[in-house]
Amino acid sequence: MTTESMPTPTPTKAEAAGNPRALARARKRRSAARFWRAYRGHRSGLWGLAALVAIALVALFAPQLVGADSQSVTDAPGGALESPSGQFPLGTDQFGRSVLALLVWGTRVSLTVGLLAAFLCVAIGTVVGIVAGHFHGWYSTVLMRVTDWFLVMPTLVLAIALATVMDRSMWTVIIAIGVTTWPTTARLVRAQTLAVESRPYIERARALGGGHGHVMIRHVLPNVMPLVLAQTTLVISSAILTEATLAFLGLSDPTTTSWGGMLQDAREAGAVSAGDWWYLAPPGIAIALVALAFTLCGRAIESVLNPKLGVAR
Repeated sequence: MTTESMPTPTPTKAEAAGNPRALARARKRRSAARFWRAYRGHRSGLWGLAALVAIALVALFAPQLVGADSQSVTDAPGGALESPSGQFPLGTDQFGRSVLALLVWGTRVSLTVGLLAAFLCVAIGTVVGIVAGHFHGWYSTVLMRVTDWFLVMPTLVLAIALATVMDRSMWTVIIAIGVTTWPTTARLVRAQTLAVESRPYIERARALGGGHGHVMIRHVLPNVMPLVLAQTTLVISSAILTEATLAFLGLSDPTTTSWGGMLQDAREAGAVSAGDWWYLAPPGIAIALVALAFTLCGRAIESVLNPKLGVAR
């Protein structure tokens, strides 16, 4: 069942007699309930959501699961590059640390970078898209030419250039990803803004004295938010992959443990030539699983918000 085929519940007499804020909250609760009922119809989206919840719990309780000192090089419990065993299910790295413990700790950094970079990317793209779609003339022309310039430039090359000239830290990676991946979001939001502003209620708002800020914030932004939400879930997966790439190239903070950093350490330790698959495979599989989970959730959200897409369930 799609959101278009589901009947919209009418407010009760008690709600109608109440204040407008209570009525608005009741409508939001019903809208959220309708969204969840439609989302539950997508099995792939449920699998992706379950995987993300499990990964988030692992990141949240990492100190309790593997211990706060599991990243220490001086107090490593095992030998260098030990194969998987009962004590070390995924073997050890070149310093004797448990690869499983490092994998759990890397969940925190990879998810944090992915979420914050995606938030920055979507925030910039949303602002640029709404402003470019609302205003006309040279405002829109300048913003779209800047957007086109970022679109034609290789995103990874720009991110590498920014990460090279800035300090090597987690925030550098977040900024490098966020400020280079927003053009696609800006293009999508601008197209949606143009469609929204062609509707009659926008003309009525302007006729009643609504200014530019009122129209963009109170009318345009709520109508583009479903598109922004779906785009965010897709951007997060690409941000995590970009973070892993930058870490693999040695452009991230060397003092933090991330999945991309684990791959870089494995390459430097000679795990590729030595055939130490237990050092290489886990972080690569983790990156692929998280990217797949976010993609499944994003496709399900897109299908719920726009049933005409016909995304498979």
